[in-house]
Amino acid sequence: MQTISIAIHGGAGTLVKGMMTPELEIQYKAALQKALDAGYALLEAGKTSVEAVEEAVKLLEDSHLFNAGKGSVFTAEGTHEMDAAIMEGKSLNAGAVSLITGIKNPVCLARDVMDKSEHVFMAGEGAMFFAKMHDYEIEDPSYFYDELRYSQWQEIKDTDTFQLDHSLKKDSKFGTVGAVACDQDGNIAAATSTGGMTNKRFGRVGDSPMIGAGNYANNETCAVSCTGSGEYFIRGVVAYDVSSLMEYKEYSLEKAADTVINERILKIGGDGGLIAVDAKGNIAMPFNTEGMYRACKSSNGTEEVSIYKGN
Repeated sequence: MQTISIAIHGGAGTLVKGMMTPELEIQYKAALQKALDAGYALLEAGKTSVEAVEEAVKLLEDSHLFNAGKGSVFTAEGTHEMDAAIMEGKSLNAGAVSLITGIKNPVCLARDVMDKSEHVFMAGEGAMFFAKMHDYEIEDPSYFYDELRYSQWQEIKDTDTFQLDHSLKKDSKFGTVGAVACDQDGNIAAATSTGGMTNKRFGRVGDSPMIGAGNYANNETCAVSCTGSGEYFIRGVVAYDVSSLMEYKEYSLEKAADTVINERILKIGGDGGLIAVDAKGNIAMPFNTEGMYRACKSSNGTEEVSIYKGN
């Protein structure tokens, strides 16, 4: 019988335990649990892996705790530029958006690019025009305002400094969100969404919306969603690298994911983690940082909601 499974992440980085209050940890785990349960319920009801990962990521985007959607960080101009991607493994269809503003759920726009256009990747003004064509509401900037995000930006505003949201000196709100899933038909999918870097300039784009770098799905191998130092994940083509090790070296999902995160990306100076599933419903969630917000659930009885190594 086909195993159904889902894994989600809310970012990886230097999650210093001393900076995390018990109350905040409860909030993070509750937000992860809510997204996990919603995605898994769709899989149990016979819905597709694409529907499950989109719903899970939407709920993470709706939480101010994570750097995506509502919780997106501030750019150098004091705006919010968001990126997202989604891919399904059966036909390798994919959709991605970058440098978009005012969109409550960027993952939904990425899904519409995949399903309702001839293209894979849209950015900036063109992506916004596509959103308006499909009747997306443009949220007021106040929707995305968060006091902690604002104070993070104020610390480095008007400097040449930019930083990943999981930098050591920052409070405990970190990075990208993502989901991967395997449905009752053995089809897999991945989705990733992010608000980028605090104080980013020059239209910087990270790995999250790049198919093969931060997001990838192929029924023959795996579905992957990454989080971490985007520049390195782009250079390492990390999501596709996991797939390649499975395809060409016949690695298991766990071995391929572990090799990429704990050997290959470290070798070029990158830190972070990823979540992955294969078409048998196996799950891998490796990271080389102190922690990664993560959760998974499978019909084989596996269930986990964790932040640090070992919990």
